Amino acid sequence: MSFVEELRWRGMLQDIMPGTEDLLNKEKVAGYIGFDPTGDSLHVGHLTQIMTLIHFQNAGHKPVALVGGATGMIGDPSFKSAERNLLDEATLQHNVACLKKQLGKFLEFGEGENDAQMVNNYDWFKDFKFLDFIRDIGKMITVNYMMSKDSVKKRLEGDNGLSFTEFTYQLIQGYDFYYLWKHHNCKVQMGGSDQWGNIVTGSEMIRRQDQGTAYAITTQLIKKADGQKFGKTESGAVWLDPKKTSPYKYYQFWLNTSDDDAKNWIKIFTLKPQNEIKSIIAEHDAAPHLRLVQKALAKDITIRTHSEEAYETAIKTSEFLFGNGSLEFLNNLDHEAVLEVFEGIPQFQVAKADLAAGINILDLLAVQTQVFPSKGEARKMLQGGGVSINREKATDIEESVTENHLVNNKYIVAQRGKKNYYLIIVD
Repeated sequence: MSFVEELRWRGMLQDIMPGTEDLLNKEKVAGYIGFDPTGDSLHVGHLTQIMTLIHFQNAGHKPVALVGGATGMIGDPSFKSAERNLLDEATLQHNVACLKKQLGKFLEFGEGENDAQMVNNYDWFKDFKFLDFIRDIGKMITVNYMMSKDSVKKRLEGDNGLSFTEFTYQLIQGYDFYYLWKHHNCKVQMGGSDQWGNIVTGSEMIRRQDQGTAYAITTQLIKKADGQKFGKTESGAVWLDPKKTSPYKYYQFWLNTSDDDAKNWIKIFTLKPQNEIKSIIAEHDAAPHLRLVQKALAKDITIRTHSEEAYETAIKTSEFLFGNGSLEFLNNLDHEAVLEVFEGIPQFQVAKADLAAGINILDLLAVQTQVFPSKGEARKMLQGGGVSINREKATDIEESVTENHLVNNKYIVAQRGKKNYYLIIVD
């Protein structure tokens, strides 16, 4: 199956310039997508473009990931209501390095004909003087052409207007395409459908300046079935960096998708072939309560973004919080990861020295901590079998809790009833 056919059946294809499909079917081509380095991590909103590059590489073409160290200093006005904050060079260079490391998890980088390549447009813009820019690049495209773009019109008609800085963005992105076409034989630019105007500016520069031909493909902007923006949660963006969004939360994001979304997203965000996806959906429809599509989607993308080990930890975390899983997995987590697992769950601090001699369980639960408001209530619940320490039932009111109870040499997990958890941190 060709690259364009792959995008088409997966429901990813939006716009394609005439002649693009023929070009890709007859020769191996270098094509690029730009990534904005205004943060030090990509998020799930970038995954559509990452998957596009993966399919491009799998079809035998050469993917080029352009990290916009120069354009990141300006900001793309496309369909945004306000100008973004600009970043200093040191921050941008740090972000670029982080993004390259993340993209390396998805693409095969190297020096081979089909290997992915990363470029930074700061490399060819850093020595550009302003007068040279307006003389050599500014003359390539007319103001009339630039004003005709929907993204520019929207901002000009809005309350905030459009700065000259942002107005020049399409010239810079257009020149990126021209530069890569001229120096890297890059014939195709890809991106989200909101980038169509900037992409065709580049192909127009190539045509006007060198009478060359370049091509373009855009993908659909992903939305939820209910119309909400994809990739946003109540707590904000879902990041690919495990320190910003833990693998457990990442897994849960995909697992908690609706049936309609999961059936679309398993095509877009996994590499599973058509027949396998059809089979998974059919099995799901026969027993929707098992959420087989969501589980297959969440497993595939969690492993590819993080690792098999991270996926297993996410499963064990889920089993612990929502079932009867053991606490063993906590032994392999650092402190930040443990706090992620117990986010929103009451936490108490106990001195390790106090635990050395042992603490009576009633004192631990009602004096050293506030798992119970009083020792009397703790006693009553203990004797009724409603208390667990580290998932083990506790019924003896004379029991001492010692260092031997520590999980990962630092934690005790108390449970009151079936669903009320408390994390005791021992320092």
